[in-house]
Amino acid sequence: MAAIAARLITKLVDVQDKYGEATVVLTGGTVGIGTLKAVADSPAAPAVDWSKVNFWWGDERFVGSADPERNTRQAFDALLSHIPVNPDRVHSPGSSDEFGTPEEAAEDYARQLREAAADEHAADMSDDRPEEPSSLPRLDVVLLGVGPDAHIASLFPEQAGIREKERTVVGVRNSPKPPPLRISLTLPAINTAAEVWMVVAGEDKAGAVGLALAGANPVQVPASGPRGTSRTLWLIDENAASRVPQQLVRKDAAGA
Repeated sequence: MAAIAARLITKLVDVQDKYGEATVVLTGGTVGIGTLKAVADSPAAPAVDWSKVNFWWGDERFVGSADPERNTRQAFDALLSHIPVNPDRVHSPGSSDEFGTPEEAAEDYARQLREAAADEHAADMSDDRPEEPSSLPRLDVVLLGVGPDAHIASLFPEQAGIREKERTVVGVRNSPKPPPLRISLTLPAINTAAEVWMVVAGEDKAGAVGLALAGANPVQVPASGPRGTSRTLWLIDENAASRVPQQLVRKDAAGA
């Protein structure tokens, strides 16, 4: 996790050098939250201007705002409460305290994304600026974990979320992993990111990683679907890589 944290810090510094700010989409789970704690503990962390980092989440559990299972709460405990963030740049998905259904919370999160994209479009003075703003802001890095069933964010095999083609955010019901109600970015939204980082550890994920890298259909194996517009990185430990052909494994990722 320290290796992933160091890579993320370096990436955010590079993006800020280019754009003046950076945008990262966080993930939950053991590896995702562990990576955030490793960032907080890194002596290199002050190299990032954290007040100019935009934080989003790939998915969230539709539970109360104080619920310890919320990805946002865990991220605050691990990292965001330890660095000088700008609260206006921290975009948390809505909770069940604020919205009656996950669909309502998903629409609100999509609205937040549209408004951020419009603000970014208005501030862009370049000659190649598109005529109309996108429905999504520029996403520099999207972090994603992978479940043993190959789910990413809260997009589960065969469910409606992984089949979504148009919307950027969906409400999720009947999640096979509790809690059953969730909010998730869709695959089309994830795939607008410049870089997608798949962060995976554990032998129980090896089958999912192997199928994803073999090019399985994303409807059955959602982890095979993410593609960054610049690059897609698989940052996995040796156990998760146990079913991947050795020629595809970068040794600097092992043990990350």
